[in-house]
Amino acid sequence: MNPHSYLACDLSADCGRVLLGHLENGKLTIEEIHRFSNDPIRVLGTLRWDAIRIFQELKTGLRKAAEQERAIESLSVNSWGADYAFIRKDQPLLSLPFHFSDSRTDATFGTGILHASRKVIFENTGIQLSPSHTLYQLLSDQKSTPYLLKTAEHFLLMGDYLNYLFSGVVAAEESLASTTQLYDPERRAWSHALIHLFGFPERLFPQTVPSGSVLGPVLPDVSEEVGFPREVKVVATCSHGIAAAVAAAPAEGNDWAILISGTWSLIGVELPSPRLSSEARELEFNNEAAYGGGTCFQRSVVGLWLLEEARRAWIDAGEEYDFAELDRLAEECEPLRSIIRPSAERFLQPGDMPDKIRDYCRETGQPEPESVGEFVRCIYESLSLLYRSALSDIHLLTGRNIQRLHVVGGGSQSRFFNQCVANATEINIVAGPVEATAIGNVLIQGVALHHLESLQSLRKVCADSFRIETFHPLASVMWQSAFERFGDLDVDF
Repeated sequence: MNPHSYLACDLSADCGRVLLGHLENGKLTIEEIHRFSNDPIRVLGTLRWDAIRIFQELKTGLRKAAEQERAIESLSVNSWGADYAFIRKDQPLLSLPFHFSDSRTDATFGTGILHASRKVIFENTGIQLSPSHTLYQLLSDQKSTPYLLKTAEHFLLMGDYLNYLFSGVVAAEESLASTTQLYDPERRAWSHALIHLFGFPERLFPQTVPSGSVLGPVLPDVSEEVGFPREVKVVATCSHGIAAAVAAAPAEGNDWAILISGTWSLIGVELPSPRLSSEARELEFNNEAAYGGGTCFQRSVVGLWLLEEARRAWIDAGEEYDFAELDRLAEECEPLRSIIRPSAERFLQPGDMPDKIRDYCRETGQPEPESVGEFVRCIYESLSLLYRSALSDIHLLTGRNIQRLHVVGGGSQSRFFNQCVANATEINIVAGPVEATAIGNVLIQGVALHHLESLQSLRKVCADSFRIETFHPLASVMWQSAFERFGDLDVDF
């Protein structure tokens, strides 16, 4: 195989990165070229994204890549969902995009539910209700700044917006569009029923394109500024970073699930079509478009947020531990001594996490963790039991007999945590790769440019290129008893 090089512009809600992927002889290497903080800004009492600075930072990364004298063939931007920019003809930005945490949707979220019930919205979109979703942000614009809806030609979600600034092509990639709560997962198109119901102008909704669509060459001014040849292509891979990570799972068959393990996590399966039943709605599953034409049927779950908050409290108290040391301390402690429900409301808010865990254990008649290791072990084991519960619900809703759980993202680096998840779920854990989102981004570019044949060949390259470790379950009787205890804990307690 001839060598090929691609750039992944990976945007998250706290940082942005440009990574170089180099594909040769069936193996991929990936290198971070540029990193920058992606902090929202306060403007007149609102929380916004500095979209033009993000664009400038990405161009800095492209310039650094050009200086490496690799023959870059394409680039693509992936991002989080929900947030968007308004454009009109030659005006690249009509208003600074709002941050998904801005309070402006507090009122419109309730209005939206009154206008169309939770049942109607889920049946049309397959997405759980959340005030941050694009639907409620557009309702806020409709109420507070109607002139924007009248003036703008289109809105573009952030990943698609940056691809537009690089290519000049207006397009909504379907994996990102499917996060808006205005996208019909069965028709794989905008939900005209909801667009009409809420009174949004049809023209605002750009043409949708499948994941892996070549948009065109980079714009002449961009190629000149960063030092790229004019023939470098812009590809809409999976503009939603979650979908790109799922594509990179080194999986075969259909008896597997995926856990994207990070501060906040996601657990789910790939399905050929969405599940829009009342049971799926009540069990809080989402249907998002997956690369290759399928559906990622998944639930958002809390992740290493609990550990990160606990570590922050220990640092504030003058005790600093790196994550490797925390794992070692946890491994030395008694197993399954104390269990919490990580999804309980108290644990989802910032604050002194060790105190919250201590209070919860006392209130539920369990021994309170005392040492740092006991707190860490409690967090890891409780998260593992939460993931087992989610897998049970997936089996109930899909009939899938899950034999393997692919764990990707930052959480896959903890061998002790991976073993806890294997023990709790009683299935094999396949851990890695860590950089699943960027890997999926660059390898989908490879398929789009016909350097790889399919999703299956993409996943084989991933499996052959990166460290993948399998963890087998141990001590199932002990964990079965713990799962029964876990089920007795009230999630709202």
